[in-house]
Amino acid sequence: MEKSCTLLVHFDKGTPAIATEIKEALEGSDVSAKIDAMKKAISLLLNGETLPQLFITIVRYVLPSEDHTVQKLLLLYLEIIDKKDQKGRVLPEMILICQNLRNNLQHPNEYIRGVTLRFLCRLNETEIIEPLIPSVLQNLEHRHPFIRRNAILAMMAIYKLPHGDQLLVDAPEMIEKVLSTEQDQSAKRNAFLMLFNCDQDRAINYLLTNVDKVSEWGELLQMVVLELIRKVCRTNRGEKGKYIKIIISLLNAPSNAVIYECAGTLVSLSSAPTAIRAAANTYCQLLLSQSDNNVKLIVLDRLNELKSSHREIMVDRIMDVLRALSSPNLDIQRKTLDIVLELITPRNINEVVLMLKKEVMKTQNGELEKNGEYRQMLIQAIHSCAVKFPEVASTVVHLLMDFLGDSNVASAIDVAIFVREIIETNPKLRVSIITRLLDTFYQIRAARVCCCALWIIGEYCLSLSEVESGIATIKQCLGELPFYSISEEGEAPTDASKNSQQPSSVTVSSRRPAILSDGTYATQSAASETAFSPPTIVQGSLAAGNLRSLLLTGDFFLGAVVACTLTKLVLRLEEVQPSRVEVNKVSTQALLIMVSMIQLGQSPVLSHPIDCDSYDRIVLCVRLLCSTGDEVRKIWLQSCRQSFVKMLSEKQLRETEELKAKAQVSYAQPDDLIDFYHLKSRKGMSQLELEDEVQDDLKRATGEFIKDGDDANKLNRVLQLTGFSDPVYAEAYVTVHHYDIVLDVTVINRTTETLQNLCLELATMGDLKLVERPQNYTLAPESSRQIKANIKVSSTETGVIFGNIVYEASNVLERTVVVLNDIHIDIMDYISPAVCTDAAFRSMWAEFEWENKVAVNTIIQSEKDFLDHIIKSTNMKCLTAPSALDGDCGFLAANLYAKSVFGEDALVNVSIEKQLDGKLSGYIRIRSKTQGIALSLGDKITLKQKGGS
Repeated sequence: MEKSCTLLVHFDKGTPAIATEIKEALEGSDVSAKIDAMKKAISLLLNGETLPQLFITIVRYVLPSEDHTVQKLLLLYLEIIDKKDQKGRVLPEMILICQNLRNNLQHPNEYIRGVTLRFLCRLNETEIIEPLIPSVLQNLEHRHPFIRRNAILAMMAIYKLPHGDQLLVDAPEMIEKVLSTEQDQSAKRNAFLMLFNCDQDRAINYLLTNVDKVSEWGELLQMVVLELIRKVCRTNRGEKGKYIKIIISLLNAPSNAVIYECAGTLVSLSSAPTAIRAAANTYCQLLLSQSDNNVKLIVLDRLNELKSSHREIMVDRIMDVLRALSSPNLDIQRKTLDIVLELITPRNINEVVLMLKKEVMKTQNGELEKNGEYRQMLIQAIHSCAVKFPEVASTVVHLLMDFLGDSNVASAIDVAIFVREIIETNPKLRVSIITRLLDTFYQIRAARVCCCALWIIGEYCLSLSEVESGIATIKQCLGELPFYSISEEGEAPTDASKNSQQPSSVTVSSRRPAILSDGTYATQSAASETAFSPPTIVQGSLAAGNLRSLLLTGDFFLGAVVACTLTKLVLRLEEVQPSRVEVNKVSTQALLIMVSMIQLGQSPVLSHPIDCDSYDRIVLCVRLLCSTGDEVRKIWLQSCRQSFVKMLSEKQLRETEELKAKAQVSYAQPDDLIDFYHLKSRKGMSQLELEDEVQDDLKRATGEFIKDGDDANKLNRVLQLTGFSDPVYAEAYVTVHHYDIVLDVTVINRTTETLQNLCLELATMGDLKLVERPQNYTLAPESSRQIKANIKVSSTETGVIFGNIVYEASNVLERTVVVLNDIHIDIMDYISPAVCTDAAFRSMWAEFEWENKVAVNTIIQSEKDFLDHIIKSTNMKCLTAPSALDGDCGFLAANLYAKSVFGEDALVNVSIEKQLDGKLSGYIRIRSKTQGIALSLGDKITLKQKGGS
C-alpha cells in the first residue's frame, strides 16, 4: 500500500549513492560531507529504499550536530522514515528522538525552535508528540514572533489529530487568549485560523466582538476572516446580513488581494443590487489599477460572470470596462469588447461608439505590431453596434471606409461587409456611402475587398450621375486598353482596341520560334537574326489603378466580378439615360473591356490561363449586353438584391431566436412556498439586508435555488463493473467535471466471510491520469462500502479506465482478483456547441493539420434527417443557415462547430448526396489542431451514423 508523502525532492537516478558511503560520510567530522550524505539518504528514502542500518548512525553522529543545515535535514529525515511497525505500533527506537526534539524546542536559537515546531505539524504519532506538549505550550509565550506563529500551527496540527482534543484539552481557550494579546500579524492570522478550524463558534464570537477593528487588521488575517464568512454563510444563510456589512467595510482595505476576495465573496453570498454594485465597482477599479495582464484577464472573467447574472447593474459600469482597451494585450482587448457588446443599450450606445471610434483612429499610427488585428476587432465591434442600433451607423461608416484600403486584408474585408450591410439597412445613407466609396475605390488593394465593393457599386448606384461615376471609376482603375500587346511580322495587333506599330525590320526567310531567357517566345530569322518583340504586358500609366494590377496577376474571378458590375450598371443606365446613343457608347466600351479580359486570359503572357467559371461568366455578360430580355433584366437588377435582403433578415431572425432561447427562465411549481417580505418584521434590518431578503425570495420564486439534477439522468451514469454472481459486486457512478472525473464506486461483499485488504486497483489508457490510489478496506459479510477515485483529464480524447478488485479471505491463502468491466469515457462530456464566423471557420479549416475522413454509411434516407442525427450525436452546432439547407436537390453540404472545455476547436464538414437507389453517400470530414479530438469524433460518428441509436 502506498503511504502519504509530505515531501517531494528531485532525484537523479544516474549515479545512485551507496549506503556504506553515506554511513562513512555521516560518521566523519566534515560538516559539508554530512550535509551531502543526508541529502542522498533522504533522496533514496523518498524513492523507495529502506536503509534500516542508517538510523542508529544518524542518532549517534547527526543528532549532536550544532549545524543548522544538518538539523534541518535531520528533521526532514525523521519526517519521511517509517515510525511504526507492521502492526501499527510506534517503533521503540523512536523514543531516542523524543529527547532531541524536546531539547530543540528549548534551544536558545530561534531558527532551531521554529523548524522543530514546523516539523511537529507533519507528525502523526501521538506517542512521540505527547511528551513534547509542555515544551510546545511554553513557546506560545516566546518573545520572538517566528516561534509563536509556528507554535500556534503546531498546536493546530496536534489538535486536529484523531485524539488531539484529549492531548490539548484547553487549546481553543488558550489560543483565544493569545489572539487578544498577540501583536504580530502573522501569528494572529495563525491563531484565528486555528479557531476557525477547531472551534468555529469561538472564531465567530471573536469576529463579531471585534467587528469595528476588522478593517485595521492585517491582510493575512482579513483573508481568513473572508474564508470564515463564506463557510458560515453557506451553512446558515439566514445570518448573512451582518457578515455582508463586514465584507462591505473590507472593500476599502489597502490590499488588492483582500478587495478582490471581498468582491468574490459578495457575489457568491448576495444578490442585493447594492452588494453587486459594490463588487462590480471593485472589479473595475482592479481592472484599471493592475498592470499585470493575468490579473486583468482574471478580473475580466469575473466581470463576464457578473454580466451573465446581473446585466442591468453591469450596464452602468460599461465605460469603466471599456477603459481596459488601453492595454496593448490582444486577449484583454478581445475579452473587453466581448463583455461591452452585450451591455449596449440605447442610453450608452453613443458613448461606446465614440470610444470605439477613438480607438480605431489610434490604430492608424502603426506603432504596435498587432494594430491590424486590433483594428479588425474594433471594426467588428462597431459593425455589431450599428446592426443593433442603426441610428449610429451614420457616425461611423465614413470613418471606417477610410480603412477599405487597409494593408490588413481581414480588417478591410470586415469594413466592406459592414458597409454592404449598412447601405441596405440605412437607405438614408445610401447616396453618401456610394459617393464616398467611388472616391476611395482606387485605394483598395485586396481582390476580395474589391469584389465586395464592386458588388455594392453594381447594386446601389441608382441615379444617372451615380451610374456614370461608377462606370468611370471602374474604367479608370482598369487603365488603358489593351492589357497586353504583341508585335510580329505579318500579324495585326491581337487587341483590336489598340493599333500597334508594325515591325520595322522585315526579312522574309526561314523562321523558327526561339525561347528567350524569360521563357517567352520570339521569332528568329535565319538570314538576318532579327528578333521581334515578344508579347508584353502593357502596364498602363501611373494613374492606372488597382483593378488592372490585380487582373495582371491572373485574378480572373475579379475580372468576372468587374464584368458583372459593368453589366448591371449598363442595364441600369438603359433605365435612367434617355439618350440611346450614350447607352450604346457605354455598352460598347463595357463589351470592349470584357473581350480584352478574355483575350488576356487566353494569351501566353500570363502563367495561368483564365479558369472555365470566370470565362463562362464573362461570356454570359457579353451575350447579355448584346441581347437583353425583360426577364433577364429583372434577375440581374432585382433578384440579387432580394437574395441579400433575405440573407440579412434570416441572420437577424437567427440572432433573435438565440436571444429568446437564452432568456427562457425555469419557473418554480405553482404550490411552492413564497415568503412575502412586506409581512416580515424589519426591526434591526439594514437596507442591504432587506434588499438581500427580497432577492432571495425572488430567486426562490423563479426556481433559481432549485438544483436541476434529474434522478433519471443520474441512473444513466451508473455502470455495472462486476457480474451478479461474483463474490464482490461493484458498480460505479461516473461524474465528469471539466478537468477531472470522479468515480463513486459501491462495493458489496456478497459472501458470508469478512474480506480483508480489499483494494480497488485502477489503470487508465489515453490522456487520463489517476490522482491517488484508493486504500485498503475490510468488508464485513453482506456489507458495502463507497470508494471514491479521482482521475485527471488533460485533453479531449476518448479514454478507458480498467482495473480489478483484489481482496483476501480468511479461508483462502492466495489473494482473489475480480476483473472489472472497462469504463469508456465519452468525448461528448467535453465538447459543447459553439459559434464562429464563416471566415474564422475557413481560416481554421486551412490551418488545422489533423483530418479524419469518415465515409457515410447509414440507413437514413433523408439528407436533412441524417444531418440532424449527426448534430445530435456529436453535440455540435450547425453553422450553415437553415435556408441554405432547404429544398430537395439530392445534395447537402453543412459545416458544424464545437469547442472543448480545454479550448480546442472541432470542425466538421458534412457533404452528402442521394444516389439513384435512394441511399445516401458522401463523406464527413473532421479537422482539429490535435489528433485526439479528430480520431475520437470520427469513432463517435462511425458508431452513431447508422441511425439506430
